[in-house]
Amino acid sequence: MSVETLTFGCRLNTYESEVMRAEAEKAGLADALIVNTCAVTAEAVRQARQSIRKARRDNPDRKIIVTGCAAQTEARSFGDMAEVDLVIGNNDKLKSESYAPMAFGAPLNDKVQVNDIMSVRETAGHLIEGMDGRARAFVQVQNGCDHRCTFCIIPYGRGPSRSVPMGLVVEQIRKLAGNGYREVVLTGVDITSYGPDLPGAPNLGRLVQAILRHVPDLPRLRISSIDSIEADEALHEAIASDRRLMPHLHLSLQSGDDMILKRMKRRHLRGDTLEFVNQVRAGRPDMVFGADIIAGFPTETDAMFENSLKIVGEADLAYLHVFPFSPREGTPAARMPQVGRKLARDRAALLRIEGERQFRKHCESRLGAMENVLVERDGMGRTEQFVPIDVPGFAAGQIVPVRVVGIGGAGLVGEAVRTAA
Repeated sequence: MSVETLTFGCRLNTYESEVMRAEAEKAGLADALIVNTCAVTAEAVRQARQSIRKARRDNPDRKIIVTGCAAQTEARSFGDMAEVDLVIGNNDKLKSESYAPMAFGAPLNDKVQVNDIMSVRETAGHLIEGMDGRARAFVQVQNGCDHRCTFCIIPYGRGPSRSVPMGLVVEQIRKLAGNGYREVVLTGVDITSYGPDLPGAPNLGRLVQAILRHVPDLPRLRISSIDSIEADEALHEAIASDRRLMPHLHLSLQSGDDMILKRMKRRHLRGDTLEFVNQVRAGRPDMVFGADIIAGFPTETDAMFENSLKIVGEADLAYLHVFPFSPREGTPAARMPQVGRKLARDRAALLRIEGERQFRKHCESRLGAMENVLVERDGMGRTEQFVPIDVPGFAAGQIVPVRVVGIGGAGLVGEAVRTAA
């Protein structure tokens, strides 16, 4: 059997799982499961443990290797699981030599092989041919984070911010476009911090402009979650000037209340977010926004939560990714006066209801419109604004013109545009 991966968490993890699978197979590993964990919430860690136990029950003889952010921050606890054969740190998981001892049955002095992530200073650009079963590909441009938001454990799982050189990123994307990928998504932990560690200190905007200039055969480029306060002028120029940069941005917002944002040690206030979305829409009127929001952060009052609820409409956010606050041991927020867990869940539910209302409003605004749709699989695709749309009858990987004729369970319903014979 080949190497399989089980991925939790962000788009960067999705990309890295493809690299890990290729590197493990290069090392000669077979009949193994690599579990790529996430540490954003306690629930994500719990789900990883649960899946590991199930994987062992389903296949008692298969090797199970655990890596990712939760494995980095809670290495020994995963190593103590009887179901786990090897724990690999976040920096070493992308190296074929990390899998070689298990591939050849070499004895391990300690099945926990996790080093100090804070000492890492470089991120390599891993070239991959494509991504199994996907019409779009993810490309890592940055890793790590130098910020210390009070709720976040991720810097301790990913290490300091470090960037992939522009030339390697462009080479990777040119390769993917040549292999038929119609859309590429730039990923990282904090991609708007891209560049200051590289010669010449480029920024994310310059990187985006270089990709669009040097890979003319790429029809669609997307940017994953950004910290809007760090958006540079070149990025604004690229958004406004090149239609191949897709009109959908996901904001690392976290709260709509200024006091909570300060207690989170975020670098923006609610007014900064509203100014950013207005500025972007002035140059790109079709731009839509999503956002991460945490409900029930320590000390959050009803009035503070109401500010988060209101900013969804004020910024006209079409997509919400909502988390009830989850204290992570070792972070300052875990030591702050906590909001009750039920209240946090109830507030998260209210935010999700508002998010669903906003998403439906956006879908209704597209009824009758023409959309260019990237077909992904099983007759489903995504519009340029990232709305799921049913498009039966097309092969995956095509970009097709579709008329929106209805609203379905996941998003929109489209029909093929018939051209005159």
